[in-house]
Amino acid sequence: MPKIDAFDRKILNALQHEADLGLEELGDRVGLSRNACWRRIKALEDAKVIRGRVALLDAQKLNLGLNVFIQIKAAAHDAKWLDQFSRATRDMEQIQGVYRMTGDLDYLIRARVADMADYDRLYQTLVARVPMGDVSASFVMEEIKDTTALPLI
Repeated sequence: MPKIDAFDRKILNALQHEADLGLEELGDRVGLSRNACWRRIKALEDAKVIRGRVALLDAQKLNLGLNVFIQIKAAAHDAKWLDQFSRATRDMEQIQGVYRMTGDLDYLIRARVADMADYDRLYQTLVARVPMGDVSASFVMEEIKDTTALPLI
């Protein structure tokens, strides 16, 4: 793990809010030259602190307005089931996140779909690929906060 100093934090904070900033503008914002910024960004990329740069898309404008959280109880707790579940969920583009959880449920899935019919297709595909103990879903009615930015204090 590289040592992250105040300049690195400023660079990371700026880039996670606006990844397409030019080096001149970034340097002005953080108080470094463009070359110093480039070297630090390269070091952060080499250390995998910066894993990639992406464009954030508007789900509503792309007809993916329904955000759903799917709670899963596993049908089995063995390596074979986990491998089958992992492969199935990784291969489904609508699924944006899969998390193994503590508590009453085993896994939480975050997915984006167009509507209830699209969710039903996702559900049918998932249960056809992997035997499930129990599946329930909660649908987002209002997105109050949704960010990819990490808190860099």
